[in-house]
Amino acid sequence: MVSSDPTLRVIVPGDPEQNTGGYRYVRKLVEALEQLGTCTETLGLDGRFPRPDALARREMDVALSRCPDGAVAILDGLAMGAMPDILEQHAHRLRLLALVHHPLADETGLHESDRHWFFQQERRALAVVSQVVTTSAFTARRLAAFGVPAERIHTALPGVAVHLAGAAVQERPRAAPPELLCVGHPSPRKAQHQLIEALQALQALPWHCTLVGSLDRDRGYSQQMVAQIQQAGLNGRVTLTGEVGDGQLADLYRRSDLFVFPSLYEGYGMVIDEARSAGLPVISSDGGALADTAVGVGVRQFPAGDVGALTDALRAWLADPAELAAQTDLVRSHRPRAGSWGQAARVVLKAARRAATGAGTLFNDDWLALRESADHRARSATLTRTLNTWLAQDWTQPEAPTPEQTVGVVDLGTGRGSNALFLAPRLEVPQHWCLIDQDARLLSVARGRLQQSGTECEAIEARLTSQSLAECIPPRTRLVTASALIDLVSQDWLEALATAVADRGAAVLIVLSYTGYFRLAPARRDDDRLRELVNQHQKGDKGTGQALGPQAPEALASRMASAGYAVSVAESTWRLDARDGDLMSQLMEGWVSAAGEIAPDEQDWLSDWLSDRKAQLAAGILSVEVGHRDVLALPPDQGA
Repeated sequence: MVSSDPTLRVIVPGDPEQNTGGYRYVRKLVEALEQLGTCTETLGLDGRFPRPDALARREMDVALSRCPDGAVAILDGLAMGAMPDILEQHAHRLRLLALVHHPLADETGLHESDRHWFFQQERRALAVVSQVVTTSAFTARRLAAFGVPAERIHTALPGVAVHLAGAAVQERPRAAPPELLCVGHPSPRKAQHQLIEALQALQALPWHCTLVGSLDRDRGYSQQMVAQIQQAGLNGRVTLTGEVGDGQLADLYRRSDLFVFPSLYEGYGMVIDEARSAGLPVISSDGGALADTAVGVGVRQFPAGDVGALTDALRAWLADPAELAAQTDLVRSHRPRAGSWGQAARVVLKAARRAATGAGTLFNDDWLALRESADHRARSATLTRTLNTWLAQDWTQPEAPTPEQTVGVVDLGTGRGSNALFLAPRLEVPQHWCLIDQDARLLSVARGRLQQSGTECEAIEARLTSQSLAECIPPRTRLVTASALIDLVSQDWLEALATAVADRGAAVLIVLSYTGYFRLAPARRDDDRLRELVNQHQKGDKGTGQALGPQAPEALASRMASAGYAVSVAESTWRLDARDGDLMSQLMEGWVSAAGEIAPDEQDWLSDWLSDRKAQLAAGILSVEVGHRDVLALPPDQGA
């Protein structure tokens, strides 16, 4: 069920115009979506969040009720994370997408019972939504603890405001004391009190510090901070501006010498990018995602919550003007390229499209159906015959084989069952297939297709991890097989597979693993750059850790050979032509999307490449080869 209404509904708690990092992220994202031609509607919910009161729950229910059937609703994690029951009431008719800045249970200062309650609620809520967008790779990794499959997670990194990106830094008199800047609404998590404590110990050094952020959001903490400044004798040296507009904030960045960010935990830390884009060296904690984002030239990290380390970091630069000047020169000469809100919007649109089509796995139904014919044409007939001979050589056919006398076959990541449908009729022994996938809908399709072909099978819905893999493979399994899978998994996952197979004395046939090679005819010079970016993306974390990518077939063959297995390897190259037009179109779109995630600043030529290639496809003059490899390993006691 897909709505005819193309509008994206973005639902946030409270006033959408609030000036925090999270709300600024949403506003900039919505602006970028609209610039890409997407209709959006932002809805703010009344009530109390993140632990919702009756008003907040009623507001969410009403907002979702007003969405037409099949509509895509993007729910801010602060709003939806603690009301899974409301989401469950609407999930059957809407396509729900979560936008998670950081898990609610990770908020600092929570009582342990509250942390447990938030964790349970958010885990349940995240199981309801179709797709999840995070603002950092750190949060994406963190969601594994909530049971969210990596295939449903998309990371849309924030951009940098245009008025800050590449801003010219104002030259200040050398005799002036260094200007320190800290941006963030005062709160215990932002830990401005620790910065004041550190500055109290450095009163003998010249400096002035400006703290930017609303004093009204947490008035109790703000009042404590004002009292702390007075008691420390820092009046006149620490200035509280309250909330400021974009223009004044940009001016403060230009007039400052050093940016300081003591936050205990961040889901990303947009201000770090802003400070560096404005040419400021940075002293930052490593709290949460800051361990990833607060890195690079001109950035000095300290352990979150360690006031002594913060003091030492400040002293090192404030007491040595030459070093601070050198760090400033480094930042300005290696100023990072500003992030793109347009790229963030494209990631969200990709997630929204997957939500709209009901895709729950890495590939949707259309893609799996499109590639099936090419897969079957490419597979190695030699390895299939070798496997069939091995299975049959010690099997005596009884008149009526019992379940124990059939050959147990496990198909990992079965999808629509393409691998089983190819292999089952080519194996001349009675078989019982165990189909394993994390997508219940695809499993149902696969089981129906295989049963219709007359093959006995069962289906197991499970997320295959390096820890759970062995438990999912029955002890009497004789063959473990998979298609187009191991190039997406980590070394640990592959090691777990090899161990499980060897422990059972089973054979293993893994087919159609991508080798890092593709070629298009006619060729273009930028094909090589595209392939480089695609292969880099292929090695990203697909849910089990850093993926092996094109090295996977070789790694599996080596591991099984070291276990004494007889290993055979064969090429299974896709050769696509006019009959595969839809497959080639989706394949190229996937390449460009992956490359754009790796190199968002190269989006222009990537778009031109795709447009030209689609024109060639329409004209019938394009062909594509994609390298794959099949690996068969037979156990040492009966190896061929």
